[in-house]
Amino acid sequence: MKMLVKRSSLALLALALIVTGCEAQPAQTADSASGDDDVLRSELYDYRVVPVADGLEHPWGIAFLPGGDMLVTERPGRLRIIRDGELHPDPVPGLPDIRTGGQGGLLDVILHPEFESNQFIYLSYAKPNEDDSEGTTAVTRARFVDDQLTDVEEIFEAVAWTGGRGHHGSRLAFDADGYLFVTVGDRQARPAGDLHEHPSQDLTNHYGTILRLHDDGSVPSDNPFVDDPDALPEIWSYGHRNQQGLAVHPETNEVWSNEHGPQGGDELNRIEPGLNYGWPVVGFGVNYGAGAPIHEAVRADGMEDPVHNWTPSIATSGLMIYTGDQFPRWQGNVFTGGLAGQVLSRVTLRDGRFASDEFLVRDIGRVRDVRQGPDGYIYLAIDHRGGELTPIVRLEPVAAR
Repeated sequence: MKMLVKRSSLALLALALIVTGCEAQPAQTADSASGDDDVLRSELYDYRVVPVADGLEHPWGIAFLPGGDMLVTERPGRLRIIRDGELHPDPVPGLPDIRTGGQGGLLDVILHPEFESNQFIYLSYAKPNEDDSEGTTAVTRARFVDDQLTDVEEIFEAVAWTGGRGHHGSRLAFDADGYLFVTVGDRQARPAGDLHEHPSQDLTNHYGTILRLHDDGSVPSDNPFVDDPDALPEIWSYGHRNQQGLAVHPETNEVWSNEHGPQGGDELNRIEPGLNYGWPVVGFGVNYGAGAPIHEAVRADGMEDPVHNWTPSIATSGLMIYTGDQFPRWQGNVFTGGLAGQVLSRVTLRDGRFASDEFLVRDIGRVRDVRQGPDGYIYLAIDHRGGELTPIVRLEPVAAR
């Protein structure tokens, strides 16, 4: 893919960075001794943040097309094309009805594993009811042909209707066997009273769940709750809060997710079928503001511990397991975007357990999505809380350390 790499654009991007108080790691510094003021240092690489395209409003998800184009969702309800380093001026027509506002809107986008033969893409979004008084998380499948959507078909609607506009979850991922995984958040259901009665602990709805579907939205016969009359058959795991990162390990086929804690306690989880991940009964966060306790404990029998938690919270969003050749010493590392933290977190694992965490691209802005490009570079969608237009950027190595 042809990219626009302009120092003037990078300088403008740098001026727009917002400084945060995240203090979990020493701040990165530019390599001024070499004269390269835009070079950043990490443990293993010196690297640059290079602009790819600009002018996006609340970008949420990135997908790479075989010919080199990129699809990017904008939360206000637009699907955009980036072609030859330029944002195409016209949004893609043919989207379903979308409930925008708050955290809701058009959210994730992914390609079918056999896109080159069937042209299917999948979109997650906030779906309105008839009078827009309530919304839920939904998934639509469509063919992307000649920059348009055809054969548009809703394949999933979550049993998670509320009047609120938050915690949709909405990340999508395919595994190596062709199953589609979907995250649905807890829709900001209040954790109060008997925490075991919270909707995320109730298998008769989709609040706070990860789902496993066939590519047409039908339910696989070996899902863990498919024969349970007191559970919805799509559910693969439950007890989640708001999972805005989802990835399948390209080598092991393991499903990984991150999710927002409240005030602290963001989690990185390895997702196993039928397991309970604890929200809100157990966790590491506290209530917003005063910091009053939420959970009964940080762990409990029958509820899964996270592989890693971020306390203080970085507000996780986007998840990617790196396998590319541009940063070979990062292969197998887990990358997570941070919204409030305005960082990219690089987590290393050893025998499936947490080993270390390094913060990259500090203060670049709210990192909404993280994807590995077909060229092996790491692509980030940068968001601005107030709706100012923001870019897609990528990390390029300068030198190994």
